[in-house]
Amino acid sequence: MEVQASGRRLRVPPRKARLVAHEIKGKSAQMAAAELRYHPSKAAFLMRKVLMSAVANAVDTGKLDADSLMISRIEVDEGLRYKRIKARAQGRANRILKRTCHITITLGEGEPFEVRKSNASPKPRPKFDAKKKGGKKKDEQVAEAAAVETESTETTEEQVEEVVEAAPEAEAPEADAPAEDLVEEPAEPVEEEGKQE
Repeated sequence: MEVQASGRRLRVPPRKARLVAHEIKGKSAQMAAAELRYHPSKAAFLMRKVLMSAVANAVDTGKLDADSLMISRIEVDEGLRYKRIKARAQGRANRILKRTCHITITLGEGEPFEVRKSNASPKPRPKFDAKKKGGKKKDEQVAEAAAVETESTETTEEQVEEVVEAAPEAEAPEADAPAEDLVEEPAEPVEEEGKQE
């Protein structure tokens, strides 16, 4: 069972359209549509439209499954030629031919589309938590150094109490003393030598 779609009088030269047609001939419809989507040429844009129309025809009629569609035949025929002129010197004119083409895509049944896996073996991922050379000896040294640091920095409650008891008690001012006694008097200014009044 085959389904086809065609695009008529497409504004692209048939020679350029055939170059794109050779790239997708015999491929699955899904793969071809993905390739044509990012192809830089104008012919690929128009050919993808025709291809998607053919896929829609196959799905709407219910004859074929969208995943198993293959491009069995692509025909690119020459269409009309639009004749234009380009002005040249001394009143002459050069003929310009704007070529068009007819694209017909025929889809047939094939194997269901599957993404192929690469044959290349995957690269091993780097392990950032791997231990460095030196192994147990370095680990033991680092653990001992950390234990010594924590012992020296930790203070127990008993040590704090000993320090507080050994410190001399500062004399606090009596509560009954007048406020004037607590305020210090400013020092008298020192006169500089050689200063004349």
